[in-house]
Amino acid sequence: MIIAALSGYLQAQLSSMTPLFYIIIAFILIEFIVSKYLDHLNDKTWSNQLPEELADLYDAEKYAKAQEYDKEKGKLSNISSYLSLILMLSMIIFGGFAWLNEWVISMTDNAILQSLLFFGVLYVASDVISLPFSYYGIFVIEEKYGFNKMTISTFIADKFKGYLMTAVLGGGILALILWFYNTAGAHFWLYAWVLVTAFSLFMTMFYTSIFVPIFNKLTPLEDGSLRQKIEAFAAKVNFPLNNISVIDGSKRSTKANAYFSGIGAKKSIVLYDTLMKDHTDEELVGILAHEVGHYKKKHIQKGMAISILHTGFMLFLIGKFVGSQAFAEALFVPEPNFHIGILVFGILFTPISMITGLMMNVFSRKNEFEADNYAKQHYDAQPLIDALKKLSINHLSNLQPHPAYVFFHYSHPPLLERLRNLMR
Repeated sequence: MIIAALSGYLQAQLSSMTPLFYIIIAFILIEFIVSKYLDHLNDKTWSNQLPEELADLYDAEKYAKAQEYDKEKGKLSNISSYLSLILMLSMIIFGGFAWLNEWVISMTDNAILQSLLFFGVLYVASDVISLPFSYYGIFVIEEKYGFNKMTISTFIADKFKGYLMTAVLGGGILALILWFYNTAGAHFWLYAWVLVTAFSLFMTMFYTSIFVPIFNKLTPLEDGSLRQKIEAFAAKVNFPLNNISVIDGSKRSTKANAYFSGIGAKKSIVLYDTLMKDHTDEELVGILAHEVGHYKKKHIQKGMAISILHTGFMLFLIGKFVGSQAFAEALFVPEPNFHIGILVFGILFTPISMITGLMMNVFSRKNEFEADNYAKQHYDAQPLIDALKKLSINHLSNLQPHPAYVFFHYSHPPLLERLRNLMR
């Protein structure tokens, strides 16, 4: 009975499948296959023979540990990605998105609320499905290899805060875009572009001062030798440094980082406390010199300009196609609407998104080399070299990733390339 009913349902679905339906399925499968092939290539690059420049990084035990860490993360990622593929294809083939669309329409006549509810349900469902993988990744794999410092209470608090911020900021931005869509007609994408650009500028300026403290504690870098050396370097290169903060990254992980954020008077340097624990003052100034290089070369402004243009192009295309009847019929929805159009557009935009992503990665890797060269020219290459080596070994990184994997996925050059550039 069940098999017969399922067979009849599939036959009915097959009769209503449009050419665009098959294109959507093909895009999803091609993206998945390419991703898995790149993972396969990268997994094969681990070698027991280290390049001469990296021979001092690992002893045999540490290097074996790095390989095991990479394998365990890969296995978890594989299970997660295969499950995601099955669920996505099932939602499309068996009309899950069409059913959800019918449900939200039955709940309210307001088009804005319908789309907010549609995406809200998908967001919560996706997060619930990914929750076991997040938990296992943090509290089993990261814990096993000595990285995790997060407690269950912090994990739950982060989830709650993330939901709240997504609802307020994401929901608010989406509601305004929907309002533009319903009131501005063909020009809605221009208003949406202005809105998204303004929000991006706001986040760039105030991310560290407003949003980071929601999740972490920021404290000014205390007076001492490190601050004196940083201030001396900043004065030497005429960098207006008003805000150096230390973030309590150790509450979640032993992994270290540093970043530069903000523009204008809102510029700030943020150092992870784990970074300060594992590095000398000279190495930290070398890292800072790299971050100052990004500022001096105007990488943030250039990246922002490219991002704004990309967003405008994407919104222009959304304005042209989001109301398409063909988009709706591809997912077995009788009448077009915003949320179904956005869902189909997101899948069909994949090839363009992949190309722009590759271009952005090339641009980003170029910027990293330029920032390294700035640090070498205006401070000293050796402290930055030492710092990069320490970061790599402490993170159990793959020291020789496959070039194709780097080309598709890396926003930073691999360690070996950066070291060779710095040692020239």
